[in-house]
Formats: sequence, C-alpha cells, structure tokens
Amino acid sequence: MNKKIKYVLIYTISIILTFFVGIIGTVIVLNHFNMINFKSLVETRETVNTNVSIVEENTIKESIKKVYDSVVVVEVYDKNDNKIGSGSGFVYKSDNVGYIITNYHVIEGGSSIKVINTSGNEIDAKILGGDSYSDIAVLSIPANEVLQVAKIGDSTKLSLGDTLFTVGSPLGSKYIGTVTKGILSGLNRKVTVKLTNGNFVMEVLQTDAAINPGNSGGPLLNVNGEVIGVTSLKLVQDEIEGMGFAIPIELVLSTVERLEKGETIERPLLGVSLIDLTNTYLLRRYNINPGNVTKGVAIVLVQDSTPASNGGLKQGDIITKINNENVDDTAHFNYVLYKYEVGDKITIAYIRDGKENTVDVLLSKGLNSN
Repeated sequence: MNKKIKYVLIYTISIILTFFVGIIGTVIVLNHFNMINFKSLVETRETVNTNVSIVEENTIKESIKKVYDSVVVVEVYDKNDNKIGSGSGFVYKSDNVGYIITNYHVIEGGSSIKVINTSGNEIDAKILGGDSYSDIAVLSIPANEVLQVAKIGDSTKLSLGDTLFTVGSPLGSKYIGTVTKGILSGLNRKVTVKLTNGNFVMEVLQTDAAINPGNSGGPLLNVNGEVIGVTSLKLVQDEIEGMGFAIPIELVLSTVERLEKGETIERPLLGVSLIDLTNTYLLRRYNINPGNVTKGVAIVLVQDSTPASNGGLKQGDIITKINNENVDDTAHFNYVLYKYEVGDKITIAYIRDGKENTVDVLLSKGLNSN
C-alpha cells in the first residue's frame, strides 16, 4: 500500500513538473518571437522614416535664383571718402558695361559710388544719370564684374493678391541679398514725396513684403523672378505696418534710356508759383479767396515771358484742371503737368472771380530733372 501511494505521488509530481516546464518553455518561446517581431517592427519603422521626404509647394527658390546675383549693394561716399549712405540696385542690362538701376535718392549728394555684389567684390561705379522726380538713377560697372542680369517683367499684368518678393540689402552690406515675400496689396497708388524743389506725387505699386532702410533701389519681382518695380519707399508710422511701395517698371524704363546716355530729363515749364487751397495763411497774405472751391491750386506769382503769362493767367487764379484731369494740390499739379513734354499744348481750366475759364498754352523748356 505504501509502495502504491509512493508511486502515485511520484507520478503526480512528474505531471506537475512537466506542466510547469511546458508553461515556462512556452513563455520563453513567445518572448523570443515577440522580441524578434518587435525588433523587426523597429527596423521597419526606421527604414520608413529614413526614406521619408518633405516636398514644399509654392516655393519661390527657383525664381530667386533667376535674379539673386544681379542685385548689388550701392554705397555712397562724399568727397572726403566718407560713406554717407547705402541702398540697393540691380543689373538690368550688360554689353560693353553693366548697367545698374537704383533710386536717385540713394545716390543724391554723393561724390563717388561703390557697389558690392553677392560674391563680396567691391567695385567702383560710375553715375551715368539721375532724375529726382522719377527717383531713378543709372550706374555702370565693368562688364566683367556682372554676375547676372535681371529679367524685366510687366507690372500691367499683375492682379491684387499676386505673390511678389524683393531682394535687397537692408541696413547695408551686412545683410546683402535679403529676400522678403508678400503680395501685391494695391495698384495705381499715389503717394506724395518731399523733394528739394517741392512736393511731388509718385504713382506706385503697394506691397506688404518687408521693406527696410537699404532696400531702396532694389527690385520688386513677380513669382517668376521678373522685375516689375523698383523698391522706393515705405510709410513709417506707429499705426502702420507692412505698407511698402515700388515704382512700376514701365515708368522706370521710360527714363533709363536717356539716363544711360547722360541726357538731362527736362520737365515742361508753365511759369507760375502755386500754393495749396488748404494753406489759409498764404491765401490771406496774397488776398486770395477760393470761395467754395476745395480742389485746385492758387497762383501767387506769374513769371514774365512764360506760357502762363502768354496765356493771360494772373495772380489769384485757381487752376482746377489740366486737359480735363482734376488737380488736387501742388504736388498733384506737378504730377499731372509732368506727364507732358516740352512743346505739348495743354488746356488749363481755372477760376477767376468765381467763374470758370479755359486757356490753351504751349509748354516751354524749363525745369531740369536735378
């Protein structure tokens, strides 16, 4: 009986041991395969991550390449070789020399000019010509110093919201080749600028692309990398952000050919001194009463032997229109008048003693560009 019990006990223990060995073996095998699968999964994930590539849509990097090396820093020096200012410019043509467009206000008052290209080369530049009213100047450099020539576009094909970008040198050569991007925010804007010989209205493109000191004279470009304007100015007020302006390339090209040749851009002369109707102090001083007229310019002086005197215009007359185009103020008057050339005949509408009159005058040679 004891032997039988002993046999049963040994048998039971063997079964229990076999059971636990089986369980432990199963666990070990499962863990082994799980580790293999986990390792395989990690390797697969690593392989997938290694092969991932990000594609950026709507990039302008290819367009930037088309113009980038055509842009230069323009540094202005006085007669003592002291740097007095800087701006930007771009090569728009190259034959025997390279031709650079910049703003007139960038080089105004300078005795010598140096440009720095994107390779860091400092090059002596020659001023071929400049026009203060269009705010355009043309420089030249040796042809072998030209790295790239910008392609000219067409600003008349632009629509509001079109992507635009600039390349320039804000704050000088330290930030040469800075690119900013925005959109076309406004067409046919008119802004008043102060010049040494009076106020003048400029017709410009408006953009929200960042424009900073030193960008003046650089190109404003469309999404294809074509120049559609010359960066000129920015409104700087605490309550204003992102309002930059550029001169349409068509207006620029209308003067550069003559500036290349060193020709002086002459503006037509009417022969009058004018004041705004908002200048109540000077109106009283010259005993001029505009009545209910709010738009126009008042004549305070007529020069002898000029189109104005030949046409019978007098002190106190208020000019309201030129060739049926309304005149707002003195800056706008210059803008409208300078659309015409020396020798053109224009019709001037004016008010005298409360009555509107008109007179035809033949514009003569008068004001030079500088």
